Amino acid sequence: MGVVLKHVKMNLKRNITFQLESRKKAGQPITENVPIRMRVVFSGKRIEFTTGYRIDVAKWDSEKQRVKNSCTNKLKQSASEINAELNRFDAIIQDIFKEYELQGTMPTVDDVKQLFNSRIALKQDEEPQEEIAVPQKSFWEIYDEFTKECGRLNDWTPATFGKFNALKNHLLKFKKLNSFEYLTEKGLNDLVDFFRNKCNMLNSTIGKQLGYLKWFLKWAANKGYHTNMAYAAFSPKLKNTQAKVIFLNDEELDKIKSFQIPETKQYLERVRDVLIFCCYTGLRYSDVANLRRSDVKENHIEVTTVKTADSLIIELNRHSRAILEKYKDVAFEGDKVLPVISNQKMNDYIKELGKLAGIDTKIRITQYKGHDRIDTIYPKYELLCTHTGRKTFICKALSLGIPPNVVMKWTGHSDYKAMKPYIDIADSIKVNAMSRFD
Repeated sequence: MGVVLKHVKMNLKRNITFQLESRKKAGQPITENVPIRMRVVFSGKRIEFTTGYRIDVAKWDSEKQRVKNSCTNKLKQSASEINAELNRFDAIIQDIFKEYELQGTMPTVDDVKQLFNSRIALKQDEEPQEEIAVPQKSFWEIYDEFTKECGRLNDWTPATFGKFNALKNHLLKFKKLNSFEYLTEKGLNDLVDFFRNKCNMLNSTIGKQLGYLKWFLKWAANKGYHTNMAYAAFSPKLKNTQAKVIFLNDEELDKIKSFQIPETKQYLERVRDVLIFCCYTGLRYSDVANLRRSDVKENHIEVTTVKTADSLIIELNRHSRAILEKYKDVAFEGDKVLPVISNQKMNDYIKELGKLAGIDTKIRITQYKGHDRIDTIYPKYELLCTHTGRKTFICKALSLGIPPNVVMKWTGHSDYKAMKPYIDIADSIKVNAMSRFD
């Protein structure tokens, strides 16, 4: 009697995990902008893959092995965008192992690596097809595709579109740049020189431009438009000082609040009210402009921030409550709570208000262009803007002894590092206050 051989499907046990890379600096764990890695373990073998994504430790759910909902990374890539790619990577690995299971063979580490890398550029539901000749897109066509797609996915504000349009205009003037291949380490260094010498940029501005450019280059690499990864390791030494925190101290805030606005400048009253509201709630301009009557509850306001999509509950105090009470019966367009005008206009008027109120302490701002130090002295009112209200709130709250974690819940800050400059200021305020007992 013949023997019937049955094909038995091999069961390849594997474990696919996503983890944050463990790094230290000066003996301390790095918690910001940490690379996300994919680890594949099978048959006693281990493979480590870089995902190309980074996230702060506080924004990572180690149990789910995914970015926490509504969070974004330094490149403004959303949780949904990053997690979708991690899911895709997982699915590709699973498919590779399933194929070997059907074949009844055990893959090597190199087999898995090669197959994964060859498929990584393919879309999730796409099968490899014969190559079809298509017109090659230019560098600038790809850039426009990037701003259009990322702008839609990340709900960019007009200001963000403006930043990337400005970068494009600078890059267009850099005649050497017409392809991804140019952006080697040397090409990137030449670009830095161009920004500094031809565009007259300060080091801080160059750093921002490079950040925007790297976002675009990473997106383009993930799309399969280029394989030049020189940008990933490019980190030029750009001498900078920590940005000075411009806020209103108690005396200056009282000057603003008590200033008698001239009859000819009554438009400043509403601007002052909005500024004071920000000083006592910590809201950004975008959030106070977006505040609706339905967001105002009996003892607090509920805000979903425009910039980070964080959901915040901010308790009211007598100062913020008084401003809301003042305008409770005034109807504004779109059922807004407060008379918020354009950001640019409001910034101009806040400076005017500060000048009239005598907020004129001399402030030295230090910046660098290359290795050259540039010191500029400003009267304080010239440095005031809508964001001054938020900074004032943070400094005042910390100086009153309110714990940083509580302040962070009000402001939506997700990491301690962002709060450190404010904590340093609060500490100095406390020291000066103590000296009054002498």
